[in-house]
Amino acid sequence: MSFASRLRAGETLYSGWSSVTDPLVMEALCRTPLDAVLLDMQHGAHDTASVVALTGVLRANQKPALVRIPVGRFDMASRALDIGVDAVVAPMINSVEDARLLAASMKYPPLGERSWGQLRGRPASYGEGGSGAYLRESNESTLAFAMIETIAAYEVLDDILGVEGIDGIFVGPSDFSIAWSRGAEVNAASDAIIEPLTKIAAKTKAAGKFAAIYAANADMANRFSALGYTYLALAVDTGYLTLGVQSILDGLKKA
Repeated sequence: MSFASRLRAGETLYSGWSSVTDPLVMEALCRTPLDAVLLDMQHGAHDTASVVALTGVLRANQKPALVRIPVGRFDMASRALDIGVDAVVAPMINSVEDARLLAASMKYPPLGERSWGQLRGRPASYGEGGSGAYLRESNESTLAFAMIETIAAYEVLDDILGVEGIDGIFVGPSDFSIAWSRGAEVNAASDAIIEPLTKIAAKTKAAGKFAAIYAANADMANRFSALGYTYLALAVDTGYLTLGVQSILDGLKKA
């Protein structure tokens, strides 16, 4: 089953978060039970070349690939789909116009304005390449997530959810905490943001779309899952390395 079909079936999915471009690191992530891996082009080191290379590693290991594009790079959203990713997360979607631009870049007509030009072939289940069935199924199977990280975005959430071609909302809780506190703190675990995060998840589900969020650790993932989020991106690859070393050292101290 595809990443999209698993979400539609009601599964809760957990992806890794990749900021390092090394293929050996990606191969290691592919050996874990993670449901997918997201490649971060906004704050991570990824560029077009690394997305091409590591999407190939993920596809070879039957792991869905997701990409977070840089702010405003809607051209990269459609390019990432041509490369073969399963979903795109777009940061700082602060208006209906931002959401429309994202949807237009992600979806073939009549939903959007994505142009035809495949770098990698899509799954055979999409129907005959270039057919109307292929275009329709591709629109359904490649997901567009709009990131909600600001007060401005929160205030127009209903309108963003109403944009055809937006498949889900992805919350950046650290940025959201900065905005919610008016710059007083950066705290993704703040109790102050629980109410708005709950409303975001509920409104997203009511709109028939997917609620996603970044979770820096297992406690936060469990907390956000309880609020109604069904796609959770877990921590970051550099953090996995640090935690692994720390767990070994902690074990030595106990011995």
